[in-house]
Amino acid sequence: MIQETLITSINREGLTHIAPMGVHIVEDYSIILPFKPNLTLNNILETQSAVINYCDDVRIFAGCLTGRRDWPLQPAEVIKGYFLTDTLAHAEVVLERYEDDPVRPKLFCKTVHVCNHKPFLGFNRAQSAVLEAAILVSRLGRLPLNKIVRELEYLRSALEKTAGPRELIAWAWLMEFVEQQRKPRIGR
Repeated sequence: MIQETLITSINREGLTHIAPMGVHIVEDYSIILPFKPNLTLNNILETQSAVINYCDDVRIFAGCLTGRRDWPLQPAEVIKGYFLTDTLAHAEVVLERYEDDPVRPKLFCKTVHVCNHKPFLGFNRAQSAVLEAAILVSRLGRLPLNKIVRELEYLRSALEKTAGPRELIAWAWLMEFVEQQRKPRIGR
């Protein structure tokens, strides 16, 4: 199973990095698979820990992908690090095993603390569409641009039917980012 989360990690100097990332849940492990090069990967290897945030505010997913990383944080309870203030739950994890790979290494993490902050009331279709759009945007440069644009057009229907203000803001950030990425390619 893959859970779409936000990973907060810190480097040795204590600077926090927030990144949306699918976490694979296999038996007792949360497996984080960042693409190289990656600041989350570097931070976890340096500090041996991170926080997995379970959040329903899709603006944070879209914001992190589009350069908006200034989200309120709280100190973690067991590890040195931070969790998102506006998260439903967070899991503090420590690195147990690392499997290197030239493209996408595996970080096998064990949970040392879990805290539930608010109930999860479910995603509406627009939230799911924004999450899927965010995943597509994170693959710019890895997938053909025309495939990404086609899939975004398909997702737009769910957004138009069910979005609230947060989803509309997140979608706009993602579409603006895609357009910025397309401009250099259009002139070629």
